[in-house]
Amino acid sequence: MTNQSPDRQKHWRKVFQTKAADSVSWYRRHLNVSLELLELAGLSVQSRLIDIGGGASTLVDDLLDRGLVGVTVLDISAEALAIPQARLGERAHEVSWIVGDVLHAGLPAGGFDFWHDRAVFHFLTDPADAARYAQQAALAVKPGGHAVIGGFAPDGPERCTGLPVARRSAEDIARILAPVFSLQETRAERHLTPAGAVQPFAYALLKRR
Repeated sequence: MTNQSPDRQKHWRKVFQTKAADSVSWYRRHLNVSLELLELAGLSVQSRLIDIGGGASTLVDDLLDRGLVGVTVLDISAEALAIPQARLGERAHEVSWIVGDVLHAGLPAGGFDFWHDRAVFHFLTDPADAARYAQQAALAVKPGGHAVIGGFAPDGPERCTGLPVARRSAEDIARILAPVFSLQETRAERHLTPAGAVQPFAYALLKRR
């Protein structure tokens, strides 16, 4: 596999050691498109959700504000996870935190109703890595559950934080996760970075068969 786990971990540790959480290109105050798709798929206070590469994202805050009690955040960088943990204070104890690479993490079979990923999958440019990611999602999401996956669209940037990315449409995402998942909805987003650049994103809402 390209970009082996130790290299990925070293890269992302450096990013969060040297950059403010609200200055990285993917930062958004609220992940409105993700929240819309999650709610469309039936997100509830009882839902068990894993946020892949959640890092410093504020999605966990918004989920806790909605009353969810089964939230897990996975990130390859402990430095990234320390940011929401500090921000949430005592509420951080309501969340399960996993430091690990999504390709190798020991996730529970059928352990989640929802799989969320904004801007991790597009870093998996090796087809073998993408296939392994699909296997992990298929394992972790229960039958009838859902995945919301967003990343750079076909007209999006070719690189991010110095790394190449795979630009995919929602249909491209769905093809990689098929036949275990089927495409339910798509969304497009023109994300404005903190520096003022526009980045086209594509989102797929998928249902686990």
